Amino acid sequence: MRDALHSLWAEPRVPNPPTRVWRDWLLVGVLVPTAVVEAIFRDDAPWRPAALVVTLVLTSTLLWRRTHPLAVVIVGFGGLIAITAAGRLLGADESVGLDTTVFVVLLPYALLRWGSGRDIVVGLVIIVVAFVLGTAADYTGVVDAVGGGVFLFFPAVLGAAVRSWAGSRLRELDQMKLRERGQLARELHDTVAHHVSAIAIRAQAGQTLAASHPDAAVDALKVIEAEASRALAEMRIMVGSLREGDEPDLAPQRGVADVERLARSGGESPRVCVELAGDLDDLRPSVGAAIYRLAQESITNAVRHARHATVIAVRVTGDDDSVRLTVVDDGDSSAFGRNPTGYGLVGMTERATMLGGTLEAGPDGVKGWTVNAVLPRSGSAR
Repeated sequence: MRDALHSLWAEPRVPNPPTRVWRDWLLVGVLVPTAVVEAIFRDDAPWRPAALVVTLVLTSTLLWRRTHPLAVVIVGFGGLIAITAAGRLLGADESVGLDTTVFVVLLPYALLRWGSGRDIVVGLVIIVVAFVLGTAADYTGVVDAVGGGVFLFFPAVLGAAVRSWAGSRLRELDQMKLRERGQLARELHDTVAHHVSAIAIRAQAGQTLAASHPDAAVDALKVIEAEASRALAEMRIMVGSLREGDEPDLAPQRGVADVERLARSGGESPRVCVELAGDLDDLRPSVGAAIYRLAQESITNAVRHARHATVIAVRVTGDDDSVRLTVVDDGDSSAFGRNPTGYGLVGMTERATMLGGTLEAGPDGVKGWTVNAVLPRSGSAR
């Protein structure tokens, strides 16, 4: 109980509460003439002028109930307490207030919907005191007292429920944003890092060969230009899809068929060989894109880290239930500087896990590094 009260006391106010809207002005516009009509035609109400003034003052609290929930509860229910106490002290036989003041039941809703924990505790104490004094001043039986309590506090319960639902919704949106950030980080790492790594490697090769083989340096510049253009194009696609309110670029998503474009042959070292086998048709786009990104990242890691590697073999096979990606290089596994906890492997593992698959990466025990990924064709987490 102490922890619950401490948690409630420390609860902050709901941020950015809505200000007055047309419905608030409409409500006040209906209540004011209603109170005037009741004060004129209700002969049994004592102190009608005073009751009307109090009612009109209390009606104005509806305009600030979201932005100042505790203040309007103090004014609203404090006014009811004052007029009830004055009526008892002066010997009034009936309720002094007008029936129009029933609108104050909206204030407990606003208190629990928008107030801080301290506002709620203090406001509820004031509401309870007002209820007890009002019931004692005009007691008509247990049933009526219980019914009045339910009528008064039900809006407060409703406000708490709506607040809880809204908070849960905000937490879900925050989680969604975190997942989107993680996905964006993986996309940036898998696409831009791949091209930048190729640019860096080609630039180093061009510097080394510039003096002795000018033609090779020119070829390296051509590759750098091509890789930079691809990186820029993919960055534009990602930025375009992130711009709020803009239509995203409709460029097709990479898939299994694009894995063959990762192959490199000829004088490039290490050479990348790609083999596609089995049933790879009708894959879900998310699965095809994941296979492509995993293969791309695995090749990038091998090119950057596999010492003395001459061949990187990429094999994609499909069956009725799953798609398997295997990437193997023949580098020196004993000299590998790859960090198993690096962002690359973390992102690859997350990408496979999100689709219900698995990924294993490490030295194969003899020579080189092996990456094995298995994704279900359905592309859904188990």
